[in-house]
Amino acid sequence: MTQAGMKWRGWAPLAKGLLTAVIAAGSFLMSAGPTQAETNRTIRVALYADIGSKYKSTIPLATLQSGQSFTISSSPGSGGSLTVPAKSPVRASLDGYRVKVLESSSWQAAAEAARKLQSTSDKPQLFVVSRNGSNVYQLYTGVYASEKAAAEGLARVGKAGLAIPAGQTPAVKGGNHLTSGAYASQQEAEAALGSITAAGFDAWVVLAAAGEGSAPFEVWIGEAASDSELAALRAEVTAALPQLVLSAGAAASSGLKVRMDAGMDWKSEAQAAHYTISGSGAKFIAAGNEAGIQVTERSGRIYRGNLELSALNGSLAVINEVPLEQYLYAVVGGEVSSNWPAEALKAQAVAARSYALSQGNRFEVANVVDTTLSQVYNGMGAEAPAIINAVDATAGEVLMNGGKIVEAVFSSNSGGVTADPSEVWGNGGEVFVSVPSPEDTAAAAAKKWYYVLLANGTSGYAREDNLKLTGDKTAAGLEVVTATTKDVNIRPLPVVESGVSAVGKLNPGENAIVLDKVYESGSYSWIKGPYTSAQLLKSMQGKAGSSLPSSISSLQVTQRGPSGRVMQVKANGEIVQVKYPDLFRSTFNGLPSTLFDIVSPGSYTVLGADGSTATIGSSQSAGVLSASGKVTVGGSGTVVMGGDTAARVITGSPGFLFVGQGYGHGLGMSQWGVKGMADNGYDYKKILQHYFHNVTIVKE
Repeated sequence: MTQAGMKWRGWAPLAKGLLTAVIAAGSFLMSAGPTQAETNRTIRVALYADIGSKYKSTIPLATLQSGQSFTISSSPGSGGSLTVPAKSPVRASLDGYRVKVLESSSWQAAAEAARKLQSTSDKPQLFVVSRNGSNVYQLYTGVYASEKAAAEGLARVGKAGLAIPAGQTPAVKGGNHLTSGAYASQQEAEAALGSITAAGFDAWVVLAAAGEGSAPFEVWIGEAASDSELAALRAEVTAALPQLVLSAGAAASSGLKVRMDAGMDWKSEAQAAHYTISGSGAKFIAAGNEAGIQVTERSGRIYRGNLELSALNGSLAVINEVPLEQYLYAVVGGEVSSNWPAEALKAQAVAARSYALSQGNRFEVANVVDTTLSQVYNGMGAEAPAIINAVDATAGEVLMNGGKIVEAVFSSNSGGVTADPSEVWGNGGEVFVSVPSPEDTAAAAAKKWYYVLLANGTSGYAREDNLKLTGDKTAAGLEVVTATTKDVNIRPLPVVESGVSAVGKLNPGENAIVLDKVYESGSYSWIKGPYTSAQLLKSMQGKAGSSLPSSISSLQVTQRGPSGRVMQVKANGEIVQVKYPDLFRSTFNGLPSTLFDIVSPGSYTVLGADGSTATIGSSQSAGVLSASGKVTVGGSGTVVMGGDTAARVITGSPGFLFVGQGYGHGLGMSQWGVKGMADNGYDYKKILQHYFHNVTIVKE
């Protein structure tokens, strides 16, 4: 088999022979000044909120539950509150414009109509009220942002083919209401409610956002969409119930309407209290307890601290206000494994605390969010004794530089060397510099994979424990292997992926040639693709400037930063424009990191004696100087070998492979590197001062 010299692993030296990490000597604790951490402070975490361009994660309603009873009030310690019994779900949503679709005495009939609406943009909500001792089921859609949007929803509901009971017509409803009085207790309000609903009017007990000394409960009547509807409603109620003293309530009135939800499960009837938040400035607090409060819609996670429910930009906002140190119990557990060494957990705790405190009010209504946009925060389920011990052992400790708490960013794996700020977002100051991180290999799988060439010309990967070396070698010095068991799968990439078929099989007695040996694709090293031109162009839309080619025939890394990360890429010889280098990750189909090289499986680059290079495609032939003299080799099927003795097969497959290392932006602390350093006996202070320069560790 003829082999040609090649040049295709241009950044390979980054992956091998990295310098041993130089650990910054010394760290010390000192008393914190006024800008430093307070161990008793709380932090606000946005679980759901619409904060414009900064963050948007919304839901129509939130379902809360706890193993212990908890209360909901307009403020901690306020006079009025609603009690949620232990293990009883309760829902919260916004009041506002809705479409009232129908009323029925049959839950099945109402639920059938709701099921038809489930797949539409007009999401159904089913409530139940008691009138004269009988249940009446009320089906709504919404909430809508405006009366106009509700009217459009009404038109769609009218075309949904629903069985509307005779005499009923779907209608737009709103947040204007009548108030029939104020009451000192929920029981008094419920007693007054009975006579109003018995007369056929929709009415609800409301926990008012009242000031100190005010009666905390009210009864609201009606849900008019306009002032004229409200006036008409007032005339009707006055005629039917002249004894009531009524006052008009505006849509801005703040309160928590108490309803009963009958749409918990569309297959069978299940009821729960449902509180609708009325008023643009309304805020209500679900008071935390030792068991924590579960949010069903957030993957059933359970949270310490209080949950604040409010309206923000027309959407339901759910903010978790929790003591900072308890927040860190969940963050550290969400970011790394509790099985890691104690010193690694302590380093993560200090970094996470520093990051959180450096954010200020970045998200306006919250300090941080619960996703990787800030730090992973999965609630109490992520806690573990080892994590709690690490947080408690470093309580109050933060990284300081120049009198300020450091925004101690971190990523999963830096791929052997951390990023320079110029390679990520372009800023970072003196704290962030590129440093070796050879301990990142702690993330690598125990078993490597052979890249092999089968006798039929197929190439792919098989894990090393499924193969054995025969002791034979090719004329070029490439080793030969055979299978140790029947039907060893040859994979297209060095990883088992569900839904991706093997490209071939190898059995005992059948030989294959070893072209390379690599780590399993994971957070330390990886291979992605091959991606076709069409796939890449689709991913590049909206991320890589406004001018894109109609087809990509060549894709090359043309500039790298201090750590070897990609700073510039050219497609067809033209620069791919991105706002900052780290965007190359999302630009090219969500790559794990920007520490990568681009390989075209259908071509190879030959380095001439004069230093010139030539790219040979799979359809081309090339002259090669071999032991028998100059010969001509074809493109597809040719095996080419690089200077590092790794080889690959030129295929006719179109597209581009991305071969890289690391997972994440790579700036600051490498979490797997931290584990590796802790495994090697370094304490958390030395670890932190390796990844963050010119910092002190401060404890108040």
